[in-house]
Amino acid sequence: MKTYDLAFCGRPSILGKQKLSYNNQDIATSPYNDHWKELRKICVSHLFSLKKVQSFIPIREDEVSRMIKEISQQAVTFRITNLSSIMISLTTTIICRVAFGIRYDEETREMRNFNELLKVTQEMLTAFFVSDYFPLLGWIDKLFGKTSRLEKNFKDLDEFYEGLIEKHLNPNRPKSMEEDIIDLLLQLKKEKSTPIDLTLDNIKVIIMNMLVAGTDTTASTIIWAMTALIANPNAMKKVQAEIRESVGKNSIVNEDNVQKLQYFKAVIKETFRLDPEIWKNSKEFIPERFLNNDNIDFKGQDFELIPFGAGRRGCLAIALGVANVELVLSNLLYTFDWELPRGMKREDIDTDSLPGITPHMKKHLCLVPRNYHYSQEIKQDQPNSSI
Repeated sequence: MKTYDLAFCGRPSILGKQKLSYNNQDIATSPYNDHWKELRKICVSHLFSLKKVQSFIPIREDEVSRMIKEISQQAVTFRITNLSSIMISLTTTIICRVAFGIRYDEETREMRNFNELLKVTQEMLTAFFVSDYFPLLGWIDKLFGKTSRLEKNFKDLDEFYEGLIEKHLNPNRPKSMEEDIIDLLLQLKKEKSTPIDLTLDNIKVIIMNMLVAGTDTTASTIIWAMTALIANPNAMKKVQAEIRESVGKNSIVNEDNVQKLQYFKAVIKETFRLDPEIWKNSKEFIPERFLNNDNIDFKGQDFELIPFGAGRRGCLAIALGVANVELVLSNLLYTFDWELPRGMKREDIDTDSLPGITPHMKKHLCLVPRNYHYSQEIKQDQPNSSI
């Protein structure tokens, strides 16, 4: 990713990715060539710049407020909260609003269909096809229905993209669709202001990359962070104290608040950290290691910490991904105190992960939330007694 970056920055063409990327026209799976370089420049300059990411702050804060309200209602009755499910729904909704200006309500048929489509897409992108390794045996993929499943997924996705593009081309489109990702790409296509002529297929595959890379990755990071903190109460207590002392009695942690939270940022880095050959006591969750090494960052320059990759193939949307993780996680820690369900011990937490590009926990993370401000008011209102 540094000395030999150019030699290793290509991508093999395999059936699932080739089909769903309209013959390798996207950012993630396209071979390294001039077309890919120009497409990458377009995304960096117009879609994922810091200025553009900041323009989506109202969307992020609105969705976080909705999440807080939902969990608060569960906290009042001491219900067990499925955080894994809530995080997938939240991050998917944020990306949908940012990318194509639509908010699907969680329980609607549209949202269920969208989630199923995305699930199959992620499966197809990582699926094993015999023909990738033995071209003459491609009939085996057909025999077991994998080829037809891939074709159906491609057709369903294409219809989904076409519907979104048609809505954005409608002069009477909703205001929420103005200046979203699809709107920007269509403007660039119309104005012909880019070095390459953007096609509708280019726009479709950029949408696909955002959906696949921007939803479950953020949700998974937040869940792993909450899992580590609930298993390490000292770190949980320390990070919550920092956030609450810094933010005060606001209703929500905003993105300006987050920039002042050194220990909180160390918690995120510790969540991202992996290799046991590099980190001392690597199986222990120790955010403090980054307080002493605050010069180590995860933006691709420090190779002991590269959750977003590095070099030419480093993640383009790192600013958007980090902003989502920081805002959601900080508010979960600020607004609620978290407990394991009754009868469950820290040693019972299952940290086994599922296979895939993004490592999700095998079992959903289910915790009991307590409204922090509510509990504080109760303590203050109670008279001194032995009750």
